[in-house]
Amino acid sequence: MGGVVNAVFAPGFFHSDPVRTALIAGAIVALVSGAVGVITVLRGQSFAGHALSALGTLGGSAAFLVGVSPLWGFLTSGVVVAGAMEAVGTQRRRGRDVATGLVLSTALGLSALLLYFDTIANSTTGVTITILFGSLFAISGITVPAMILLSLVCLAVLALLYRPLLLSSVSAELAAARGIPVRALGLAFLLLMALSAALSSVAVGTILSTALLIGPAATALRLTRRPAMAMAVAGAIGVISTWAGIVLAYDSYHWAPAGKGWPVSFFVVAVIFTLYLVADLGTRLQAARARDRRTGSPAAAQPLATVRSS
Repeated sequence: MGGVVNAVFAPGFFHSDPVRTALIAGAIVALVSGAVGVITVLRGQSFAGHALSALGTLGGSAAFLVGVSPLWGFLTSGVVVAGAMEAVGTQRRRGRDVATGLVLSTALGLSALLLYFDTIANSTTGVTITILFGSLFAISGITVPAMILLSLVCLAVLALLYRPLLLSSVSAELAAARGIPVRALGLAFLLLMALSAALSSVAVGTILSTALLIGPAATALRLTRRPAMAMAVAGAIGVISTWAGIVLAYDSYHWAPAGKGWPVSFFVVAVIFTLYLVADLGTRLQAARARDRRTGSPAAAQPLATVRSS
């Protein structure tokens, strides 16, 4: 048993403070992203989730420029951008996509300018890489309590809005007819998405944080049709993917050329994508078997036809 552990975990894994911090922060982010991601997929707002994640670059670069934690920059920009999307958007999905695209293109241009200022004014190397692709191993221990608090707030609000969110996701007209303030509910969920995107940006960066939001949720919805169960499954998939990515990234320092480990975010996204492909393949095979049971498989039908003709 000890040989198996030593083969999987590189020396010093369980005694490293950055690794312990990464495991805790990664689990927090995965659980929140899984829960919020399921509703995001059901509401057809994956593009908005991508935009909020990508536009975290604006807040993260501004935070580095003024010398504060990137988490607060990600969160502030997400809230501002979510409000802007809702202000210029409409109730229809096409209108939301247009509004998202307009805000995305404008804010990304400003992000490029701030990243340029970061590179010439900040003595810290790798600022751009940290913002865009993150590093779980670089998360400060004092950031974790803030992440836990923000995660609890996000999950509590999501639990409070769960039923009206589901109803408005299925039929906004029916929700409005029942007296649910659909526009205010949409804004509230955009803010939850912004909070989730801010947390995942700390872990895997602004470019790849969409993978944590959408990937586990889409995989879970392949496995179960019940939204509440899908949230739990998505959270579990996210935690497994994040922890597996941390293990692989830590091990890579021992086998990668020149002792330079590969990014954690790469391994996390790779595991998420692999699990989605496996779940998708399993769903397709199960559907094919169900069709064969209903209609009769070709292999079984051919001998029957031969006997009848004879």
